[in-house]
Amino acid sequence: MVLAGGGGLRLGRKKALENLGERSLLERVLLQLGFLDGDILLVTAQELSSPCLKGYPQLKVVSDIYPGKGPLGGVCTGLRLSDSPYNVVVACDMPFLNRTLLSYMIDVSAGYDLVVPRLGYWVEPLHAVYSRACLEPMGRLLEEGILSIRRLFHLVRVRYVEAEEIERFDPEHLSFFNINTKADLARARDLLGVKA
Repeated sequence: MVLAGGGGLRLGRKKALENLGERSLLERVLLQLGFLDGDILLVTAQELSSPCLKGYPQLKVVSDIYPGKGPLGGVCTGLRLSDSPYNVVVACDMPFLNRTLLSYMIDVSAGYDLVVPRLGYWVEPLHAVYSRACLEPMGRLLEEGILSIRRLFHLVRVRYVEAEEIERFDPEHLSFFNINTKADLARARDLLGVKA
């Protein structure tokens, strides 16, 4: 599942279709998720169409059921519309996803409702594996107007993937690098060795 609901306010434009070399940011994310079995849901709050999206037969674009409710609403939408008991959830602005780290997170998900990376006090809920068991507590949070995805952690069985585990696959932690600003975009292009 890929969340593409943000308006790109800090960047000043829709970031999902921003070019990083010959591919859009979203295409880079989709390519890294190509190893997954089944459909990839793209949860979007607004119309998102591009010729580049036609080349992914396992991609299904769905509208956010909870518009304006942030990532919590987006993840809840994806879980409701997914046929899979476990779902990898990432943001559309993460160009350096690491397949081996994601595979490892899937491998350790049995018996947990949520598998999430943790580096010290920092966690990344938009690079995680969610089970459909999260739906009921997410629904309660949304009904109560609580939009912090981290509040879910106290309501479900969480498996934290700690720094030493992450560093086996991604020692530079680039998996969690996301693009919010023009400076982030410039850094991503620099890391990829591509021009604007």
